[in-house]
Amino acid sequence: MFKFENIGLQTDLIVLGCLAVLVVVLILMIVQINKLSNIRKRYETFMSEADGKSLEHSFQKKFENMDYINMKLQEIDTRLDGIDKNLLKTYQKMGVVKYDAFKEVGGTLSFVLTLLTKDNDGFILNSMHSNSEGCYTYVKEVKSGEVFVTLSEEERQSLEEAKNCGM
Repeated sequence: MFKFENIGLQTDLIVLGCLAVLVVVLILMIVQINKLSNIRKRYETFMSEADGKSLEHSFQKKFENMDYINMKLQEIDTRLDGIDKNLLKTYQKMGVVKYDAFKEVGGTLSFVLTLLTKDNDGFILNSMHSNSEGCYTYVKEVKSGEVFVTLSEEERQSLEEAKNCGM
């Protein structure tokens, strides 16, 4: 039989070393059992009042809900695209200039109103008021911020005010 004394080791030191290793292994095993017990408790809490089929049903309902939300989101995106396209055609810019068309005869009841889209398309509405002659109203078309008829100073001022609106 092999003896540890032959190689310079004492038997009692080897036994003590083995006991120390055994104690460390025992402590590690207790820690692992405690962790496993905690995991088991969490699992049992998760699974309480639910079997596999009810969990499957819950997951299925969640996925159906996500599909419904995605469908509604696509509908909203489609509607927003339509609204954005329509907004490009609406009058977004405005310029107003009040003035006295007939110099001290009509007061400052005359005005020029310019309404433009985002692309500077629209019209100029000029309403000239006179106490004695009534009211005259003119409309001039605006394309890309340009007018192809002669403009009065007030009309030009209103057009520039509308083109610079929102800047």
